[in-house]
Amino acid sequence: MLWIENIQLAISAIKANKLRSFLTMLGIIIGISSVISITSIGASAKGAVSDEFDSLGKAYMYIMINYSQLAEIYSDYSVMTDDLFSEADVEALKERFPQDIRYAVLYTYNNSETRVGRTTADLAMVGVAENYNDFNKTIRMLYGRMINESDVKGRRDRIVIDTECARKLFGRENVVGEELSIQVGGDARDFTVVGVYRMEETLSSQITAAMGRTSYSVYVPYSAMLSGEGLSSYIEIYGNPDKDVRQQGEAYATYMNRIKDKPEGFYMVESAEGQQDIINQILGVLSVAIGAIAAISLLVGGIGIMNIMLVSVTERTREIGIRKSLGARTRDILVQFLIEAVILSVIGGIIGTILGIGVAALGMSLAGVRVVVQPLVVVLAVLFSAGVGLFFGLFPARRAAKLDPIEALRYE
Repeated sequence: MLWIENIQLAISAIKANKLRSFLTMLGIIIGISSVISITSIGASAKGAVSDEFDSLGKAYMYIMINYSQLAEIYSDYSVMTDDLFSEADVEALKERFPQDIRYAVLYTYNNSETRVGRTTADLAMVGVAENYNDFNKTIRMLYGRMINESDVKGRRDRIVIDTECARKLFGRENVVGEELSIQVGGDARDFTVVGVYRMEETLSSQITAAMGRTSYSVYVPYSAMLSGEGLSSYIEIYGNPDKDVRQQGEAYATYMNRIKDKPEGFYMVESAEGQQDIINQILGVLSVAIGAIAAISLLVGGIGIMNIMLVSVTERTREIGIRKSLGARTRDILVQFLIEAVILSVIGGIIGTILGIGVAALGMSLAGVRVVVQPLVVVLAVLFSAGVGLFFGLFPARRAAKLDPIEALRYE
């Protein structure tokens, strides 16, 4: 019953000075809302990054030359012809790891321009092997087909474009059978459109759309993009998603070092999973750092609570004297003022939590990203605000509890 009475007294005291109580809670509200919004935005960003890599495939990786070792071997950063990868290297890799490598191809890429009538478009041409869309989940075929085995083996000039590119060049989406004249390796070649796809919405596609698209991603047989001796600096791989990606990458790089007679570490592997871990670490550090800065306002809010509680003790000195003369113990007075400080902080924490979630939800909705609110963070925020009230309310509460009842009754 005593606890209920103290809570009622605390609520009455807060209601009696609504504006002052709100201004007292303002520091807590700002601090908690800042921490909640920052952690929610950080968690939402991590979720968006995870979705992005999931669509690409966490087992996606590529083998490349470890350029940091070139200076040790060649005394400069020159790349020799036998350092590069050939189709034979890709086949050897697939034969050595038939159960793990689901897709492997020499990476080829070319930026070019095409024109249909008076309309031009910049193309980012990516060389792929057959059934590439089975691994890259961002591609959804709408018309025609993806590059197939006969296109690759025959080095045919075939191309798969996206719907936006089709609408810009031809004014419609289904343009299967149309031809595009494209410069590849200094030669103008006519590529036949065999498929039209739509890119599934991801974080990168949203950013591209927001910034304004400068080029369109199109897919052609990688063999049609090879020139000269048919070599590449990278091998693009989709490994086994059910096995450890890092261990797979190390095994692939080690095998490539051996068959090409290179020193250990000459070739290295970068994976989507590894890049995701790095990005998540950066986002985590930024969230903690910014959250820690925002939490300083909680300290300011706590000091505000302590100041107001000291004022409250001074204003209610006579009340304290009356309660003590009627039998209230020192502990009772201490608990009364502590409860009042904690209630102020908890109310501020709840308002700050709601405000922080609202800010995060608004920001993420504007960015087109799914908002992620961590329940544990919300609970900890409210508990932390209660702890702030308890800590900063202790000194005023002890001061009130130690008042001499006779001196308190004489106070005007």
